[in-house]
Amino acid sequence: MTVAIPTFREALRVWLRIGLLSFGGPAAQIAMLHRAVVDEHRWISDRRFLHALNFCTLLPGPEAQQLATYLGWLMHGVRGGLAAGILFVLPGALVMLALSVIYATLGSVPTIAALFFGLKAAVLVLVVEALLRVARRALKGRAAWALATLAFLALYVMGVPFPLVVLAAALVGFLAPAAFAAGGHGTAGGGDTPTGLDAALAADPGRPVRLAAAARRAGWTALVLWLLPVAALAAAGAGTYADIAWFFSTMAVVTFGGAYAVLAYVAQEAVEIYRWLSAAEMLAGLGLAETTPGPLILVLQFVGFLAGYREGGIGGGLLGTAITLWVTFAPCFAFIFLGAPAVERLHGNRKLTGALAAVTAAVVGVIANLALWFGLRVLFTEVREHRAGPFAIDLPALSSLDPLAAAIAVLAAACLFRLRLGVVRTLGIATVAGLALHLAVGRL
Repeated sequence: MTVAIPTFREALRVWLRIGLLSFGGPAAQIAMLHRAVVDEHRWISDRRFLHALNFCTLLPGPEAQQLATYLGWLMHGVRGGLAAGILFVLPGALVMLALSVIYATLGSVPTIAALFFGLKAAVLVLVVEALLRVARRALKGRAAWALATLAFLALYVMGVPFPLVVLAAALVGFLAPAAFAAGGHGTAGGGDTPTGLDAALAADPGRPVRLAAAARRAGWTALVLWLLPVAALAAAGAGTYADIAWFFSTMAVVTFGGAYAVLAYVAQEAVEIYRWLSAAEMLAGLGLAETTPGPLILVLQFVGFLAGYREGGIGGGLLGTAITLWVTFAPCFAFIFLGAPAVERLHGNRKLTGALAAVTAAVVGVIANLALWFGLRVLFTEVREHRAGPFAIDLPALSSLDPLAAAIAVLAAACLFRLRLGVVRTLGIATVAGLALHLAVGRL
């Protein structure tokens, strides 16, 4: 059966659906993107998807949102990239704004916490599913397995910074590309099922050149639009709002590894230096970000809202939110539109594809680390760090197992793996079950 590239309207519906359902952080979000564009619709080949994913992994900022932008650009140019990237963020940003208003005005959100209790347990299962999906495609050969294992140990046991893990993996793959040749990278083909994009490129070989020219213009425009408000607020002496613009612009270019990688730094600066919020409020914001659709980096939006709210009430909070979102995500579009054309031109480069395949193998270890980190904190209420010299490992207090969270996780796993109900119905069942259990045992 011939697969055609989708119309812009058809793709728009898929991007909106992903934006509404992109719970669970980058691992689950990347799995959802893969399921939609590779498995279900066959718009993009698995190799091209992994090629784009590896590039996005190397960038600062939310890799899942940038991947959506990249894929949208591949199919429909700049407007496709803008649509995919904006719709990936917008639903979660609106939900986070509503929760931020409730938190700031009411002080707590116990009902919402109960509503999302089951969702968090289900998200753990989605992360595990993402781990299995990526591992099946990326771990081809002993070198890939070894690199994934080393990446996991470096992160979980030795606390090596995420960027160093990725850069080391890229260097290994660049120097020994033959060891990762089976990793499924490069041009489409070699076992890939023909896709809509393959057909479009075969019918129109000049398409990549046209897409690249428009993308470069859009990338430079995004850079200017990002920096102008920052400079204007600084020149106007806008106080807190200028600080918000400058601080989160800095975060946009140093957030390698996603939200968890920079959370400690953000918390230290926002809590101890700027005093925009307390440590407890920072943790509450992370909890809200974990249970809303969209990038986990939306926790920065919560911080920006509270900073603005304490400066100028609800209006100030809205302005703080707008500034934070703008300076956090405008650079993401610039990075993709300026970088993706060059990455696409290098599809057949042996050393580059080896480096990207090695990065994908390391990402399996990264996702495994995230799944374990997340799982310990979802299923147990007490997790302790055990240190021996340069090594440290988090272990749970077994007596702190949350039986309700464990029950919901088992239910979600049964729905997803055994009954194959899909992501939407699994999330719905887990959310309703979690709320019912909370009400039944009187946790509210």
